[in-house]
Amino acid sequence: MDVDGILTDGTVTLAADGTETKKFSIIDGRGLVRCREAGVILAWISGRASAATTRRARELRIPHVVQGRNDKLAALQALARRLRLTAAEVCYMGDDDVDAPALAWAGIGATVPEAQPAALAAAGVVTARPGGHGAVREVGELILGARVP
Repeated sequence: MDVDGILTDGTVTLAADGTETKKFSIIDGRGLVRCREAGVILAWISGRASAATTRRARELRIPHVVQGRNDKLAALQALARRLRLTAAEVCYMGDDDVDAPALAWAGIGATVPEAQPAALAAAGVVTARPGGHGAVREVGELILGARVP
């Protein structure tokens, strides 16, 4: 999944000393832990490199974190090849124009209601909850509920 706008509300706060802060939802974090514990492979693909993203990924034990990549489709396809996953086995969440090709390629493309038009058009699932406020948990629960035991 993308990070800014999906795991956060898309807001980045920069202090005068250059430090950056982001708000991550605890609800989403718990949903990611539930998915990881159920065996779902988790990955974050972000166009921006961010120490806040790195730290949150470490806290949640996200095994695959790709930052500084605007070609989300290429990053997602490379990761899928490495993990031996087909497009049909991948769910991708993104909210911006650069996410649209990855959303269209994935077996399940999910976005948030406030996403950009290209992402909304490419996604098959639009969450009820906004980015940074439980949207990731919502999709995680759908995935967990659809899995065959």
